[in-house]
Amino acid sequence: MSTITTRDGTEIYYKDWGSGTPVVFCHGWPLNSDAWESQMVFLASHGYRCIAHDRRGHGRSGQPWDGNDMDTYADDLSYLIEKLELNRVALVGHSTGGGEVARYIGRHGTRHVAKAVLLGSVTPLMLKTAANPGGLPIQAFDDIRAGVAADRSQFFKDLTTPFYGANRPGAKVSQGVRDAFWFQGMQGGLKNELDCIKAFSETDFTEDLKKFDMPTLIIHGDDDQIVPINASAHAAAKLIRNATLKIFKGAPHGIADTHKDQLNAELLSFLKS
Repeated sequence: MSTITTRDGTEIYYKDWGSGTPVVFCHGWPLNSDAWESQMVFLASHGYRCIAHDRRGHGRSGQPWDGNDMDTYADDLSYLIEKLELNRVALVGHSTGGGEVARYIGRHGTRHVAKAVLLGSVTPLMLKTAANPGGLPIQAFDDIRAGVAADRSQFFKDLTTPFYGANRPGAKVSQGVRDAFWFQGMQGGLKNELDCIKAFSETDFTEDLKKFDMPTLIIHGDDDQIVPINASAHAAAKLIRNATLKIFKGAPHGIADTHKDQLNAELLSFLKS
């Protein structure tokens, strides 16, 4: 397996497929880099170098007790980019990974970044506050914490229903896709996944998004039951200069699987532009 060891001694697993202009993928919670396999195979087959890592505490990476926060996730991403000597990178982040991309840019700038894609991203802020009335109440995230702590295996199985929109009329979500979600989730560390709930829900990325100075594509499903579109994609598009917003009609949160052909085409077009 390919790994790097961060400055605090955490081992980070990554996959590195293809050659050409680098595209670095950041996955959602509670998944790992396997969530990007369809996009990576497609883009690597079209002349891109596709790299995806398992966030600390997720997948095959180490499970440190500390450092399960957006600042550290962003620093790990920076270290990966440095170690692999990547430049002119296209960063692609889904859900929590979108927050990771935003915080990376906020903390480390855009010297190595040529383009960015935020897909079903948690940016700018998921939590409902006085300044963010369109967010979700803290009780929603407390319920997630309680469910994961009580029986994360069953919680992850149940979560696949809204994640992939399997509760919608005419939905065609295979058991295999749902099983893959569960398997990826169960590879992560319980403490890490619990901490990550706070990271993805309570971190405010507003100032990070204002630092985006490169072409940015925002993609979101208008039937996303996990990260509602109004407080996320629509809000982020107003904060990022010259961002392009693409709305996938009827798409759920798990868009990389349910709408992979449409997504792959959009990514390739954006990368070529």
